Amino acid sequence: MFRKLVQSGQVDVNGRPYVVHYFETRTARGARRVSAEVVLGADDRIILDDDSLSSVQARVARLAPATIYSRILAARASSVAAA
Repeated sequence: MFRKLVQSGQVDVNGRPYVVHYFETRTARGARRVSAEVVLGADDRIILDDDSLSSVQARVARLAPATIYSRILAARASSVAAA
């Protein structure tokens, strides 16, 4: 199964932009699936998918900030626990 890049953009979280790539794939039954890859770092990504580009864009707007904030909180909690 091959992914086709259909759009690129960015999502801003706390004033910091994160690159987002949107890909289209076809399932074995021929249905269209769209996925978004939010690039957080060189080896760190958030991947979301849905049936349409607008739906996956809405998911990115809702879930990317929540995921990034939760990672910040987890990092703080682990640094406090280590101290």
